Amino acid sequence: MELRHLRYFLAVAEELHFGRAAARLGIAQPPLSQQIRQLEQELGVTLFHRTKRRVEITPAGQAFSEEVRQVFAQAERAVSTARRAGRGEIGQLDIGFAPSADLDILPRVLRVWNARFPAVEIDLHPMLPSAQTEALRDGRIHIGFVRLPLEESGLVVETIQREPLLAVLPAGHPLARRARVRLAQLADDRMIMFPRRMAPGYYDLLISMCRSAGFTPRVLGEPGSIPTNLGLVSAGLGVTLMPASIRNLRRAGVVYRPLMPPAPLAEMAVAYRHDDRSAVLPAFLQVLRAVLRQRRGLRAVVAGSHGAADGPADRVTRRPPPPTPRSASAPRST
Repeated sequence: MELRHLRYFLAVAEELHFGRAAARLGIAQPPLSQQIRQLEQELGVTLFHRTKRRVEITPAGQAFSEEVRQVFAQAERAVSTARRAGRGEIGQLDIGFAPSADLDILPRVLRVWNARFPAVEIDLHPMLPSAQTEALRDGRIHIGFVRLPLEESGLVVETIQREPLLAVLPAGHPLARRARVRLAQLADDRMIMFPRRMAPGYYDLLISMCRSAGFTPRVLGEPGSIPTNLGLVSAGLGVTLMPASIRNLRRAGVVYRPLMPPAPLAEMAVAYRHDDRSAVLPAFLQVLRAVLRQRRGLRAVVAGSHGAADGPADRVTRRPPPPTPRSASAPRST
């Protein structure tokens, strides 16, 4: 028994006329009559009473027609589900994200994503960059929001945001009264930073920036979270440097001051495997890029009307993976 046999039966059941059913199906009447007889023989029941003047469906045929309609409804659902899954409209997406990604770019992308793909289950995993790299390679997450630089061998890395670093100061700090701060002016303060093991590349970048400004920072304690860092700054135990999106997180006793130009930039990127077979991932990347394009357009309008402002600059710079897994890390775009 095939779906076409059920389709033939349902046409006759609805038309109660072999000629009209054959015309509806686009076939000749004799083959249709033959197919119905073969179906009855296979089922071992009579589905229709036939006379020269009319066709009547039997109780067995009536019961069978109700089940057949459910079969076709389920088949349509199966086709729709397969197509939606192929378009990435259903399924699951596991996202890793580094500290500060949830302050700006990630919520904006998820807001648009959830409006367009509400049936996709999103699992968020706060993870350090090194842990995200391992999770990507193991297939435990599909995409990661990471701070650069990153050891990305074997991964595709797209830079999605560049934003200036801000000086994060206690409210009572002498520099808090200034509109802008020179990085060298923080030389006498203790610098509150994440442990190097959490993000080696980012840690080394901050140390290098300070040394370029003429001093080696005195690192305090190396706490492990943004709220903890801000709490220590609020207590007057030191200062820190954070991306401009930290302004979205307000903390009593803490002020944010731009650095004098040229202000160092912090980069956010997404990383994913080039051979990831998830149908949801390409759809998510399309939404991400659309959000960034829209954001750039709005910022261009604002900048044209009021002049440039300190804040995140969204853009996509794609770095493909190395030719082979053993290749050296891909060079970073500038």
